[in-house]
Amino acid sequence: MVMTDPISDAMIIIKNASEVGLAECMLKPASQLLGNVLKVMQKDGYVGEYEFIDDGKAGFYSVKMTRNINGCGSITPRHAVSQHDYTKFEKRYLPGQNIGILIVSTPFGVISQKEAIKRKTGGQLVAYVY
Repeated sequence: MVMTDPISDAMIIIKNASEVGLAECMLKPASQLLGNVLKVMQKDGYVGEYEFIDDGKAGFYSVKMTRNINGCGSITPRHAVSQHDYTKFEKRYLPGQNIGILIVSTPFGVISQKEAIKRKTGGQLVAYVY
């Protein structure tokens, strides 16, 4: 039995689509967490419009690409992070200060680390993009 990480698979597809200049990509299988990650990426301008398409199975997301993504990926294992530890993980996963975002699952939902710092909350790291 092969175990896969749908978030990791989706981030690889997004990065590859960006590198070759595709206007659109398909992410499957769809999940609520993936939809929330896409919402954060869209809010910060990394992807354009996206929509859920029900294919009778798990469904998939059709995502419009907007700009070049230099790097993105899933963070595994999902590290627990307190409101004071974001800087440590920014140094680990992002190339420079104020470049890119960490995507965090918090009690307020899935948000960027910038929003989590404003709300003074911790959570679980899910992904990064820059």
